[in-house]
Amino acid sequence: MEKINLIKEYPTYYKANSQPVELDIEPINCLTISGIGAPDGEGFQSSIGALYAVAYTVKKYCKSDGNDFVVPKLEAFWWVEEGLVFEETPQSDWHWQLMIRMPEFVSNDHVDQAVEEVIKMKKVILANEVQLKPIHEGKSVQVLHRGSYYEEAPSINKIMEYIKMNGLEMNGHHHEIYISDPTRTAEEKLKTIIRYAVK
Repeated sequence: MEKINLIKEYPTYYKANSQPVELDIEPINCLTISGIGAPDGEGFQSSIGALYAVAYTVKKYCKSDGNDFVVPKLEAFWWVEEGLVFEETPQSDWHWQLMIRMPEFVSNDHVDQAVEEVIKMKKVILANEVQLKPIHEGKSVQVLHRGSYYEEAPSINKIMEYIKMNGLEMNGHHHEIYISDPTRTAEEKLKTIIRYAVK
C-alpha cells in the first residue's frame, strides 16, 4: 500500500523562501483544536498532544480502509481580540487554532471514531475538542522564517511591506506552518512558513 504524502503532493503549500511570494491556496480539510494562552503554556502543549493522538488514530482507521497517509506538519492560526495589538498583548491572551491537514478521504466518521478511541484508550479527554474543519485561505502571501519563533518580526515585516507595495489588504489571521520539529531542531535552525491571506 502506497502512503499518500500531502507534503510531496502539494509542494507550494509546504514550501517557501526568504522573500515574500503571492499564491492561491486551495480549500483543505484540517483536524483542529482551539484555545487561548501562551505557546509554552500547559493548555497549548496538551492541545498539541491531543491533536496528534487523534491524527495518528485517524491514520490507523484510514489505513485499515486501504488509504494510508503520512501525517503532515503542524500548523497554527494566531490572533488577539479585535482592537488589540498582537505584540502588546500578553501571551496569556493570545488566541490560537492548531491544525493538521488531512487527505480528502478523511471523514467526520473517521474523526469521531478516533476521538472516542483516544478518550477511552489513552484517557486524553481534550481529544473531545478536536474537529475536522474546512479551511480556505485563497489568495495569500507567505515567507520562510528561519530561527526562533520569538524573532519573527523581520519576516513578518517583509510580508507587510509586500502587502503595502502591491495594494493588498490582510484577510485573515497570522498563519504558521512548522516545517521543523522544535524538539529535534536547534532554535536558530528552525524553519517556519509564515502566511497571511490577503485581498
